[in-house]
Amino acid sequence: MNTYEEALHWIHSQLKFGIKPGLERMAYMLEKLGNPERRLQAIHIAGTNGKGSTVSYIRQMLQEANYEVGTFTSPYIEQFNERISVNGTPISDQEMLELAQIIRPVVEETRETEHGDVTEFEIITVMAMYYFAKVHPVDYVIFETGMGGRLDSTNVIHPLLTIITNVGFDHTEILGDTVEALTFEKAGIMKPGVPAIIGVKQAEGLDLIGNIAEEKRIPLYVAKQDFSVEHMRSSVEGEEFSFSSALGTLQDGRIAMKGIHQVENASLALMAIYYLKAYRALDIDEEQIKRGLLKTKWIGRFETVKQHPTVIIDGAHNPEGIDSLAQTVQSHYPDKKITVLFSALGDKKLHEMVPKLEKFADQLIFTTFDYPRAVHPNIMAQHAKLEHQTYENYQEAIEQVLHNMTDNEVFIITGSLYFISLVRKLFV
Repeated sequence: MNTYEEALHWIHSQLKFGIKPGLERMAYMLEKLGNPERRLQAIHIAGTNGKGSTVSYIRQMLQEANYEVGTFTSPYIEQFNERISVNGTPISDQEMLELAQIIRPVVEETRETEHGDVTEFEIITVMAMYYFAKVHPVDYVIFETGMGGRLDSTNVIHPLLTIITNVGFDHTEILGDTVEALTFEKAGIMKPGVPAIIGVKQAEGLDLIGNIAEEKRIPLYVAKQDFSVEHMRSSVEGEEFSFSSALGTLQDGRIAMKGIHQVENASLALMAIYYLKAYRALDIDEEQIKRGLLKTKWIGRFETVKQHPTVIIDGAHNPEGIDSLAQTVQSHYPDKKITVLFSALGDKKLHEMVPKLEKFADQLIFTTFDYPRAVHPNIMAQHAKLEHQTYENYQEAIEQVLHNMTDNEVFIITGSLYFISLVRKLFV
């Protein structure tokens, strides 16, 4: 491999090995590389929704306090490199090439063992750990799980802190289809003695986490029990709220990201910051915290990509995501006509998602895009009860809607994050 394009082609070629839950291949490769994961000051985040936003809130607050922060997130929206970023800036093409050149021999060696072929996600995870430990050491690294937690390739780290944002019904064919099963997988990132911040709401999920914490002697900080957040009001600029906990309070918090769910994500991030300040000597003051919260943005999450008329993109790719989208639309645009363009992947709960969209959409349009698992619009339309339209070409659908829009309308484009990534390029 001599070019970035060749490196990217090699990484993507491993997609054919699909998803292979388990940590054996990760442990083998990291040992061959000198166990770089042991050098990291890491925060580990799992959950169905809100992981990316929570990562971003924590990163931005740490940056305001002059710390250098690495992040590992997925999937990407603008470019592949953003999965490995420093202070929000993706690593360079040259660095990605050099990492691939270092990691590839280890991947090929692993293939020849009983561990077998390595997946794309495992490769990029190893690359991130090596990069943040040996190529560009940083003060903190925040790792977002790809799926689940217990057997996710990121779960080889021993973090300072773990966070579980919530539990929803996504990837149920792999993780299980009950709250208990899904919680068990996400709670798999909890380590003996390592504090955990919990945003899970279901009683059965909280019971399971409580039992695990007691067994492993894990200090817990549970939302609505050990810390609380009160939403004050929504405005054009975002949301206002207050936060309280035994470790710190914030009376007039403000975020630019819209939605009650973003207030909840911010509260998890605040609890993490106050824990690090109290127990890990994090040097941060209230003004830095406030600036960090207000500066935080996360592309593809209720992001306004056009004004006059208003066009918003949002990666609501599961039922819980659509619930949050609906709540945000209704609180910020209660008097506007809402047109929704939706596209999803075949493993999603379309029979739940489509009716949820119908509750707040005045006009609903289904479309598809060039991706192996993307669903044909007619399949999605089978779950619709109200009048709707279908387009096989999403660009044609967007052009048609924009042509007919007035300033009293809002156009929401939502669904798969892979779809949102493509759509965003048309506007930004």
